[in-house]
Amino acid sequence: MIGRIAGRIDYRAADHVLIDVKGVGYLVYCSDRTLAALPGAGEHVALYTDLLVREDLLQLYGFTSLVEKEWHRLLMSVQGIGAKASLAILGTLGPDGVGRAIALGDVNAVKAAKGIGPKTAQRVVIELKDKAPEVMAMGASAQSVAPELPASDDEVIETPVAKPAPAKAPDGAAQAEALSALTNLGYGPGEAAGAVAQAAGEMPEAATADLIRAALKLLAPKG
Repeated sequence: MIGRIAGRIDYRAADHVLIDVKGVGYLVYCSDRTLAALPGAGEHVALYTDLLVREDLLQLYGFTSLVEKEWHRLLMSVQGIGAKASLAILGTLGPDGVGRAIALGDVNAVKAAKGIGPKTAQRVVIELKDKAPEVMAMGASAQSVAPELPASDDEVIETPVAKPAPAKAPDGAAQAEALSALTNLGYGPGEAAGAVAQAAGEMPEAATADLIRAALKLLAPKG
């Protein structure tokens, strides 16, 4: 499994880039948003990757953050969502926007992606809603930091990058991360802080994802 690739961009196409790593060229497909964020030909870049393996296909997909890669993995688990549809959703909303849409049940936001119909968008929201807090916690703790650029043409890492363990965050870090995730969703600092504080009071040992999940329930419209 190729989990990360770093090298020099040889050329850019409409939906992929060719990255030269020590003389070996890797075609890496990316969303429109990710492609727009990449440097030009001749520049160095590092991307987290996911390798799609089929009988007639080996294809790499690239992401600027682990959060984007994780959303791609989860989106691909939904019936009717392939790699192309996943990249369309991520390209339209970005990883933070995907988390926001799913956590808030915003089917219309998901449906705005090219090729995504209303039934598929609804399926995405329903199937992934319970998983959103975990990915949001991952983004809050990692702050969606892009992988470090290489100093030279080197390194293809062929091991998947491990996700952070859902352990308890020390010294109130879980509450801070949960608050950051909720404010990224668009909740006001006051209401977000109140919901996180109430959730933390009821679950003092809770990890970030559990606090986010509980706070979202408290903030959900009543009735």
